[in-house]
Amino acid sequence: MSAVIYYLVLPYIYLVSILPFRILYLLSDLVFLLIYHVFGYRKAVVTTNLERSFPEKSFDEICAIRRDFYKYFCDLSLETIKTLTISRSAVNAHFSYGDMSAFEHFHKQKQSVIIVMGHLGNWELSGAYFSQLPLHQLYVIYHPLRNKYFDGLFYRMRTRHGTGLYPMKSAYRGMVRDRKSLTATAFIADQTPSPKNAHWMTFLNQETAVFKGTETIARKLDYPVIYLSVVREKRGHYRLDGELLVEHPGELIDNELTELHTKRLERDIIDHPETWLWSHRRWKHRPPGK
Repeated sequence: MSAVIYYLVLPYIYLVSILPFRILYLLSDLVFLLIYHVFGYRKAVVTTNLERSFPEKSFDEICAIRRDFYKYFCDLSLETIKTLTISRSAVNAHFSYGDMSAFEHFHKQKQSVIIVMGHLGNWELSGAYFSQLPLHQLYVIYHPLRNKYFDGLFYRMRTRHGTGLYPMKSAYRGMVRDRKSLTATAFIADQTPSPKNAHWMTFLNQETAVFKGTETIARKLDYPVIYLSVVREKRGHYRLDGELLVEHPGELIDNELTELHTKRLERDIIDHPETWLWSHRRWKHRPPGK
C-alpha cells in the first residue's frame, strides 16, 4: 500500500517542485486558507504551545503569531518540495551570506566543526545553500523515515546539492570514519527525545527534555560547536549566520553545552517566533516522577 500511495502522489510532488516561486507562493496562500481556516490543522497544539511559551502575551498577540506561523508553515512546506528540482543558481538567489566568520576561521585552520541549530527558518533549503559555499563539507544528522519510498525521496532531495547524511543511530561512527575530512556536521537539536535519556531544563518557560547526543559527540571529538541561525529576511529569502558557542567542548562540565545551545536557540525563537515549528508536540513528555 505504501508503494501505491507513493507512486500516486509522486507526480504531483514533482509538479509542485517545478513551479516558479511566484506561483508557488500563490499556491501556498491557498493551502493556508485550507489548513488554517477550513481544517484547523493542529490549531489546538499550536495555540497551547504558544500560550505556554509566551505567558506574558495577550490572546490577540498569540493569535497573531499563530496566524503568521501557519502562513510561514505553508511556505516552508512548499519550499521544501521545491528542493527536489531547484537549481544551484536559484538556491543562491534566495540566500544571503551573513556572518560566517566562525566557519571561515576553522576552515582556514583545517578544523572540522559541529553545527547546532533548530527547526527555525528553512533548515532544508539552507543545507543546499551551505553545501555550495567554499567551506566545510556539510553532513546532516537525520531520522530515516519508516516508509522506504518517501525516505528515498527525502534522501535525494537532501543530497542532490552535495550534502551528506548520517543516520542518527550511526552518526558518531560516521563522524569518526570521516575524521580525516574537513566536515561540518549539523545536529537539529530541538526534537523530542525519550524522557529517560534526556537532559531536563527550562526552555520557553516549560520543563523540556533535550537531546544529550550533540553534547556527548562534541565532547568526545572535541570539535568546535557553532550555532547556525537561518533568518528569514523576507518571503522566500534567508540569511545564514554562524556564532561560535565553544571551541573546546571537551573542557565543559556535563550538560553545559546542552544548556548553552538550547538557550541560544530560545533567543532566536523569541526574536522570530513565527518561523519555529510550533505544530510539533514538543512538550508531550513530563520529567520522570512528575
